[in-house]
Amino acid sequence: MNILNINVTSGPNIWSVKKHRLVVMQLDIGDLEYRPTNEIDGFYERITALIPSLYNHQCSEDEPGGFFLRVKDGTWIGHVIEHIAIEMQVLAGIEAVFGQTRGTGAEGQYYVAFDCADEESGRLAAEKAVVIAQNLVDGVETDFDQHIEEIRMKNFENTPGPSTASILREAASREIPVIKLEDNATWQLGYGCNQKKISATITSSTSYSAVETVCNKEICRDLLKSMSVPIADGAAIESSDVLNQTIDSLGFPITIKPANGNQGRGVTTNITTFEQAEEAFRFASTICKRVIVERHIPGFDYRLLMVDGKLAAAAKRTPAHVVGDGQSSVQQLINEVNRDPNRGDGHDRVLTKIQAGPAATFILARKNYNLNTVLKKSEILYLDYAANLSKGGTAEDVTDQVHPDVVRTAERVSKITGLDICGIDLMAKTLEKPLAETGGVVLEVNAAPGLRMHLAPSKGISRNVASPVLDMLFPEGSSCRIPIMAVTGTNGKTTTTRLLAHIMKEAGRRVGYTTTDGIYVNDEQLVKGDCGGPISAELILKDPTVDTAVLECARGGILRAGLAFDRCDVAVVTNVAGDHLGMKGINTLDQLAHLKSAVPESVHHEGYAVLNADDDRVYAMREKVTCTPVLFSMKEDSTRLAKHRKEGGLCAVFTDKTVTIWDGPDTHTIEHIENIPLGFGGRAGFMIENILAAVAAAYTQKISPAVIRRSLASFRPSPEHTPGRMNLFHFEDYDVLVDYCHNPAGLVAIKEFIDSSSYLYKTGIISGIGDRRDDDHFEIGRLSAEIFCKIIIREDSDLRGKAAGESSAIVKQGVKSSCYNPAVLCIPNEKQALLFAMENALPDTLVMICVEQIEEIISLLKLKQLQEKEKLLESALMTMPLSNKLPVEIHTLQQIE
Repeated sequence: MNILNINVTSGPNIWSVKKHRLVVMQLDIGDLEYRPTNEIDGFYERITALIPSLYNHQCSEDEPGGFFLRVKDGTWIGHVIEHIAIEMQVLAGIEAVFGQTRGTGAEGQYYVAFDCADEESGRLAAEKAVVIAQNLVDGVETDFDQHIEEIRMKNFENTPGPSTASILREAASREIPVIKLEDNATWQLGYGCNQKKISATITSSTSYSAVETVCNKEICRDLLKSMSVPIADGAAIESSDVLNQTIDSLGFPITIKPANGNQGRGVTTNITTFEQAEEAFRFASTICKRVIVERHIPGFDYRLLMVDGKLAAAAKRTPAHVVGDGQSSVQQLINEVNRDPNRGDGHDRVLTKIQAGPAATFILARKNYNLNTVLKKSEILYLDYAANLSKGGTAEDVTDQVHPDVVRTAERVSKITGLDICGIDLMAKTLEKPLAETGGVVLEVNAAPGLRMHLAPSKGISRNVASPVLDMLFPEGSSCRIPIMAVTGTNGKTTTTRLLAHIMKEAGRRVGYTTTDGIYVNDEQLVKGDCGGPISAELILKDPTVDTAVLECARGGILRAGLAFDRCDVAVVTNVAGDHLGMKGINTLDQLAHLKSAVPESVHHEGYAVLNADDDRVYAMREKVTCTPVLFSMKEDSTRLAKHRKEGGLCAVFTDKTVTIWDGPDTHTIEHIENIPLGFGGRAGFMIENILAAVAAAYTQKISPAVIRRSLASFRPSPEHTPGRMNLFHFEDYDVLVDYCHNPAGLVAIKEFIDSSSYLYKTGIISGIGDRRDDDHFEIGRLSAEIFCKIIIREDSDLRGKAAGESSAIVKQGVKSSCYNPAVLCIPNEKQALLFAMENALPDTLVMICVEQIEEIISLLKLKQLQEKEKLLESALMTMPLSNKLPVEIHTLQQIE
């Protein structure tokens, strides 16, 4: 077996519009194509013995044991690999349920798709499932548990910490979209201008100066003291020379800690002798040069979590400790505690394993103990001064026990420090009474407080503390989203996307849009190139200046990674025609329609799917969507439109040479086609379809007919508005039409326009595209013979796997197959082919080029137009009578450039 490719989707996709993160593995099973599982000796016995938990997989039998029944009766190894990959993840503690396997169309090759939690562990599960399946076929022993552990560890490495994870879970429950940002620690919640960012409990609203203040314990102490907040008496020192003097003023017991530290590092509490103080000072100095010496306050360590100035939860914390049994050593007791299944490494469990670190060594030395010391029965030995869960401590929820006066103190502290989320550490005998009564104090204030102790306390009620965080970031009535309008189809996607973006911009929106020629915000191009995929779309969704997204969704991106968004507000499907067939498992028009259907199926139930009623496959998509279908049609007598309108539906129709909206019984006349430049006076039907689609989509967003009308009038088929899409360049004796026509369906649409024109001669510059089917190349040649009296066959610069001249030869065969007899010439270079056609164009000729290098060709034509204008000006001056000549400043072409 051979893995040909592995991709991981990130949004709605061809496999599922609900399961967004899927591993999609392209697999060649070789000669196992001819050996189903029932023909592999011992396979059933080996798989049931190795992975007995697969019994729970119901498979298509829809009952426990269903998968094993399929294996016994005979199934193909790709299907087996799908189930192994899912089960390994489940056994590794990863949620995985969904899976599909289907052929690519090539013999012995399959797509295996299944759930994953993150890309790296998902890829690893795919690779290991193939290894295990091969071992089962060959009868080779497999350490199955080791494979599971490797997947678990890889997932753990890529899983956010408990604080971040809880916020992401709460965001998912509220349908707030999430994007993982490039630093792998920061996450974006929401889209565009309505986004917020989090990194654990640091948010995009967290004050930098507030973080700086609380991270410096000395400055924070001074600030709280100046505001009469109860804190422990003390001072910050830098030299051991003044340590004794400070102790004399405070008296014992004392606490010594670094002035700038976190997670309890370098802290020593309840110091009762000068010797202990000197050692504690040296310990704290390893963390920070300045050291705080303060009076030790007896009591319990409490943490109050404050979110947006309000109490979210409170916990009583206990440092890591062991309890003696009179027989076991300290190390043995630690090992016993760490056997608790709730304890793990780092944050992978509710509690963290106890480690005998520097603080433990320090504590043991003070007691003249070591790790081999046997504790007396019931003797409690604390192994750290800090009660952090990350150091093995435990927490008890006491939220309901906090006295209102203590709550008010905490609220005041959070306001004083200016943190939107903070953890306030208190030392007090109890929180059930005011601090003034118990002698309690504020020990410190923490930025980026951990949420784990509140989410999963060792004792008490679990608190959903992520909820107030989301309430703060997205207050009631605010939005986390921006309107997303997605455009797909075979032909017309880019023009429709650009026109729709133009209409929304004219309506006052700040529009981010992606097309197969670039990424734009309003009309500023951010990136050049083919940007019709999810990576480009995600750039727009991450842009905080964008309030509306219009995204072209090409087939390649949907196949490779799915859609960039979790859902959209409007989907437009222009048409489904033969293009890219025979590639990546899409071999028929029905399969292509299924792929494109992922876009309208991703529209939320209150959104709209704008569908071409004149295309049977697109029209059928209305049965799959959960949103409101909107139809557009070139046929005013369409029975489909009539039925839809009668049911109160929304339609865009070309009637009486006018773009019109039917909103149930209401009619809105948008504009006559003569006043819409993109419509070419009604001669370009495919352009009118694009207009109808964009108008319908804009209308669903409450854009008024007046704004739509104004937008249509100002949008022109020019290199500025639609580069490479029906760009007509006029010269003195001939015209040049530039269009990104690259499939037979597109050429049929162009033919309608050219046939309706009055040009005497028509020259076509055409090409095949390397990764298309030979039938497509042949059809392009045959159709071209019907349109043009002269044909120049060029080649793309990217041959896409074909040999030089291979595609051109098939195109030429298509030309010759026609009953027409146009002159045929092969000029491989695109620019040279165009220059030859222009230099040899007879008067009243249309030269039409199916363009590849759009920007280069448009620049060439603009240059030629300038040259022609310069020559005409010079000619006019030369023929003008001398008496009529006035001083004229003539700029050379070089100066113009």
